[in-house]
Amino acid sequence: MDFATLIGFIAGVAIFLWAMISGSGGDVGGFWDTPSFVMVIGGGIATTLLSVKMNRFLGLMGICKNALFNKNRPADEMIKQFVKLADISRREGVLALQNQVAGIESKFVANALQLVIDGTDPEIVKQTMEYEIMAIDARHAEGKQVLDLLGKYAPAYGMIGTLIGLVIMLQNMDDPKKIGPGMAVALLTTMYGAVMANMVCLPLADKLNNTHSSEMLNLTIAQAGIAGLQAGENPRMLESKLMVFLSPGARAAGVKAA
Repeated sequence: MDFATLIGFIAGVAIFLWAMISGSGGDVGGFWDTPSFVMVIGGGIATTLLSVKMNRFLGLMGICKNALFNKNRPADEMIKQFVKLADISRREGVLALQNQVAGIESKFVANALQLVIDGTDPEIVKQTMEYEIMAIDARHAEGKQVLDLLGKYAPAYGMIGTLIGLVIMLQNMDDPKKIGPGMAVALLTTMYGAVMANMVCLPLADKLNNTHSSEMLNLTIAQAGIAGLQAGENPRMLESKLMVFLSPGARAAGVKAA
């Protein structure tokens, strides 16, 4: 988990708890209502199940883990790796890259490099990589959709709970003692839905989206790097070509480090 995620989560929870404790004088029991909690969480999960396949929903924990702990390799390191491979290929030949395959962490790069070593036609290598990128993109979109749906339906159930609470309250206008519980249901369901959507589901979905963008950039760099290797490009020329994927600041830092 990177520091931004950790700081953001702790700060968000701390602000929420501080507001409840300071506003209630320490009596936070009034912020808990089991039926409201069950309605929002259970309703959000149930409706999400209606929308997606079971296996996709059961992969939710893995999706959350990817959103929180998946750290993509920095793009500049990926470029350095391809420059090194191009240098080996240029000095010792493509077959010398076989010794490097086992040490490559990315299966995407390792599989593509193996195709190059095996003498596969460049067009087939390119198509294979494009198909894999499309498959990865589709898997990520499916995973993000589960979090998006939970973030969408939880507040909706909060609103439904609010209506139920208002009905309960209006039915008991002649009994002041029953107005309070009805109002509590009305407000707490809305709060639970907002908390689940805005403190959990939607931030995780956005984090997953950022991780996805970073991984797509690495895959695009890898695709260009493999094409350059197969074409026998000069390592420096290949480096210049791949550096265009970096921001101006990252390019300057890379040149300075070199």
